[in-house]
Amino acid sequence: VVFVALLVDLLAFTMPLPLFPRIIEGFVQEEAKHPLGPPTLLSRTLGAVRSIRAYLFSFSSLRTVTDSRWDLTLLGGLLASLFSTCQFLISPRLGKLSDRYGRRPILLASMVGNLLSAVLWLFADNFALYAASRVVGGLAEGNVQLSIAIITDVTSPEARARSLALVGAAFSLAFVFGPSIGAYLSGRTFGQASVIELSAILGRREIRLNSYAVPAAMTVALLALETIYLALRLPETRDWAAVNKRDGSSRTTTTSAPNTQRAGHFRRTVSERRARLRRLERIHLAFLFFFSGAEFTLTFLTHNLFDWSNAQNGRLLGFIGILSALLQGGYVRQRSKSATAAQTGRLAQSGIQACMLSLIALAILPRVHKGGVAAPVLLWAAAAGLAFVSATVVNSLNALASLETDEQPASSSSSASSTSDRIDKGAALGSFRSQGQLGRAIGPLVTTAIYWTVSPSMAYLVCALGTVGVASAMGRI
Repeated sequence: VVFVALLVDLLAFTMPLPLFPRIIEGFVQEEAKHPLGPPTLLSRTLGAVRSIRAYLFSFSSLRTVTDSRWDLTLLGGLLASLFSTCQFLISPRLGKLSDRYGRRPILLASMVGNLLSAVLWLFADNFALYAASRVVGGLAEGNVQLSIAIITDVTSPEARARSLALVGAAFSLAFVFGPSIGAYLSGRTFGQASVIELSAILGRREIRLNSYAVPAAMTVALLALETIYLALRLPETRDWAAVNKRDGSSRTTTTSAPNTQRAGHFRRTVSERRARLRRLERIHLAFLFFFSGAEFTLTFLTHNLFDWSNAQNGRLLGFIGILSALLQGGYVRQRSKSATAAQTGRLAQSGIQACMLSLIALAILPRVHKGGVAAPVLLWAAAAGLAFVSATVVNSLNALASLETDEQPASSSSSASSTSDRIDKGAALGSFRSQGQLGRAIGPLVTTAIYWTVSPSMAYLVCALGTVGVASAMGRI
């Protein structure tokens, strides 16, 4: 149930990704038609972006893009960071609410917020409304962390990393097919007649739909179907461990909550487990800071060095997504079968090391891109490495974080215990995801600044050196 719902949710999330530059460009072009109009959110934001651009370019001789293209790139990065910042703020709160009220009601409430975000996009005929849809979407996006919490509710520590690989597989499949579906639907329109009819129903003046109303409407439809599916099929899992323990169910061997006495990590004190969680959170933040920055600039690199089209970049990203899905469905699930915490940690560390090697390859690429076979070999080798990274690191870190939590919620404990002597799963995983989203919010902005002001090679070299430190910290966990 969780895998199907998460896949549908991520398809809805990834469909607009290839459209963001064109959506933003459309708003900018519309703004340019009214230079003497009153100040708007977009005009103020563009003014700030152009000031930042002028400041950064004052330090740089690298001018590989036009000023307008750079403005669109940074504006898109700011919107992406806004979304991640909202998730950074809301994730711990969603986790705590799911511990208190249950995973199911909070997930369904999150779906309502996602639907509202998609509806706002559908009717976003100006930048302010579109930005509002991103804020609402970021504040409501609890599907991934709650899906992870649900999976950890019903799996044993030995099977956890293997089961969480399904989350990564859903991500990979969605990133393969979602953007392609969005790009295909972007050329379709509802036509003027449907807009007039809708206006008549609402009894208002003419309502303009977003220029990409068809993919927006498809997103609304997918999220509505997902909400109905979850409402009908998803059981409450917060008390799964207590229910199975009380019933003596034989299902606990593979798909239910674990016997915590078998897991060696539960012999640690609560304070020791909290300390490990804090270290894992810092690793998660640092890793995604460097990885997401490199990931964000990859398509700019191929465009600047090889003049690749959107279709060629799509094939590159599709290769990464497909290979990552295959690795998670095969290699990672096999490696994670009955894996100990130490084995899961080594899998994460191998992924971080692969990230370092991939970033070094990307740092070398601008030096060898003119002629020869070295450049294509380096690029596709780096892409394969990034696929391995996507398949291993974050899922393993999620599994390790979940192993430090208490399996039974406070409400199901026989004695009342304070929050200081236990680690509730939802709150801990929410805080863990929050730190990762902070890395995703800041990383692309910092890496982009280094990319344009110094050089692409320096940007990837800095990220590679950063992952050396992350790998070293991971080795001490």
